[in-house]
Amino acid sequence: MCRWARGYHCQGRKGGIGNWHRKEATPGEPGEKRTIILDLKLLADVGVVGFPNAGKSTLITSISNARPKIAAYPFTTMGPVLGVVSATHKQFVVADLPGLIEGASEGRGLGDKFLKHVERTKVLIHVVDMAGFEGRDPVDDYKKINLELKNYNKVVYKKPQIICANKMDISGANENLKRFKKLIKKPIFAISALEKTNLGELIDAVAKKL
Repeated sequence: MCRWARGYHCQGRKGGIGNWHRKEATPGEPGEKRTIILDLKLLADVGVVGFPNAGKSTLITSISNARPKIAAYPFTTMGPVLGVVSATHKQFVVADLPGLIEGASEGRGLGDKFLKHVERTKVLIHVVDMAGFEGRDPVDDYKKINLELKNYNKVVYKKPQIICANKMDISGANENLKRFKKLIKKPIFAISALEKTNLGELIDAVAKKL
């Protein structure tokens, strides 16, 4: 019996007769065959989530050895990208995932294809565009992403999150951050992934969570 995956197996059949006694060899009976589709889930310590154009790819480029494609339009990242980050006393693997949109947990956009990779991570970095790109509301974005995580898998939703307020180098980000802090009463790391400001504090916080 050959076990290929949990819950599935292929049953063998009667074998043939060899020719070690100088007899004519005979073939055995064919065994069962199955076609199995394997679902790959990447193994990473940290998963980076957020809306498209929140700056996830710029962040992973700035803190790790990964070099994902970066451009000023949605869904630049078409698949998970892994990078290794070196903290003061620790190294960890971070996964940059394609941006999520509303309804990703139900199949909209690219998110439903890649949320599965978050299942094996220990910590999530939730990147929020604090400058409000294209008139978006950072508070609304934060809540919508968490709703998608909850709808997809409550275990994923309950994973430790580090909130990363990105694009603090852009006008209007400081005002949005003040409002964000009043409404979302959790620790927030204000950074600029592009200008690489406050990234050391963020990396140390992730390492401590791990």
